[in-house]
Amino acid sequence: MNLANIIDGHDADSVALIWRNRVTTYGELREQVAAFRGGLAASGVVADDRVALMVGNSPHFVIAYLATVGLGAVAVPLNPASPGPELQSELGVVAPRAVVVDPTGSVNWSNVDRAGVPSIEVVVVTDAAGATEGVVAFDDLLAAAPVEVVDVDDSQLAALMFTSGTAGSPRAAMLTHANLRANLDQSRSAQGHISADDVIYGVLPLFHIFGLNVVIGLGLCVGASIVLVQRFDPATAAQSIRDRGVTVIPGAPALWGAFAHFDELDGDTFSTVRLGLSGASRLPISVARTMQERFGIEIREGYGLTEASPIVTTSTGITPRFGSVGRALDGVEIRLVNSSGDALVGDVGEVWVRGENVFAGYFGDPEATAEVLDAEGWLHTGDMATTDDDGYLYLVDRSKDLIIVSGFNVFPAEVEEMLATHPAVAECAAVGVAHPHTGEAVKAYVVTAPGSDVDEEMLIEYSLDHLARYKCPSKVIFVDALPRNASGKLVRRNLDDALRVGAL
Repeated sequence: MNLANIIDGHDADSVALIWRNRVTTYGELREQVAAFRGGLAASGVVADDRVALMVGNSPHFVIAYLATVGLGAVAVPLNPASPGPELQSELGVVAPRAVVVDPTGSVNWSNVDRAGVPSIEVVVVTDAAGATEGVVAFDDLLAAAPVEVVDVDDSQLAALMFTSGTAGSPRAAMLTHANLRANLDQSRSAQGHISADDVIYGVLPLFHIFGLNVVIGLGLCVGASIVLVQRFDPATAAQSIRDRGVTVIPGAPALWGAFAHFDELDGDTFSTVRLGLSGASRLPISVARTMQERFGIEIREGYGLTEASPIVTTSTGITPRFGSVGRALDGVEIRLVNSSGDALVGDVGEVWVRGENVFAGYFGDPEATAEVLDAEGWLHTGDMATTDDDGYLYLVDRSKDLIIVSGFNVFPAEVEEMLATHPAVAECAAVGVAHPHTGEAVKAYVVTAPGSDVDEEMLIEYSLDHLARYKCPSKVIFVDALPRNASGKLVRRNLDDALRVGAL
């Protein structure tokens, strides 16, 4: 079954989406998706073609996403706020035939060199004023004759999601129709999860797998209503939650931290909310306690990753335990493996995951795929954890050097590669450091080239021109040399020692 069928079967008059005080019913959404599907087909998009979505949280994203997968084509959600060079690199990897752009991504899209991505034949803009020669308006595709959903095999790709994930520098994870549907079914097996009666606060970015297959995927699958929100601040969010009678809030720890530490919120702010979900990175126990004590919300923490479509464990339907990400969903197998084999209860091991939700590999990169996906179908996540006697999972650390900023993956290699392009940088290293609002932030250690003249502010500004803001270092430390072992490998744990012996 095609993933696009998740919006079928719901009451046509039920509310599917709420955006800027505009309501879209399920009946209207089905009509819009069918018409846009026809518009894409008339533009030459066929099965297996990639369609890049540089679109924020809006009905435009939902329509374009469902229409794309409904044709048997492959949706490629991209962060519309990413700088032109980063977008161009990602577009070059997936070679899309079509690109959909809204105002949140138009400036950065204008910095993409189209000649460097010759596969692009169709550019669709949601702002009619932006339509020019060779560029079509979103509304023109909505006016096309509708086309039926295409039948697909379970193994057909539905989405390519860029992730630093378990394999290093950013790669496109291949998620099939079966992967994404399986995780929807697995999630629905958890007692008390999202249902048709719920109103979901949809502020998680839809280009992130948490937003894509939990907020949109699961929300539309069960027939819930989704309030789409482009930007977050706690005061405005609290007002929207009250006004819309929001019942479910999925969020990264940064969102819950903002609520917990915002003194102006009343104790009854979340009186309509029955389910608070946290994922994408570890939720500080102090934040969970504050939310429970101030507002009476037991936040249900879970664990997942892009390569697992994404949910692996959840605290929904069970009694949550502070510091735990819950237990495995039905249909998902977990092993904790260390040098001795399967770890005993209480011992630390790497999390291995197996199930129909586990991805098909990294697009065009069999070597990277082989590093994380073994012959028996086990996904080696790189995350370290322990379990208790009741099967609750507790994340301990990462076996790799991944940095997680507000739930988004940042691999040091991509920050280092970017900084190394600056003529004043001879060597550099990036690490994650604790941050009160984002969980972690990026800190860079830089050895400057002889005779160069550069300061911290200059390198941070340079970074902002080349990487998404959350990937950019917030602190740059200048050192005489980076610590390396006998084989020349960087020893990240000794970077602070390098600062003490050779800071500028």
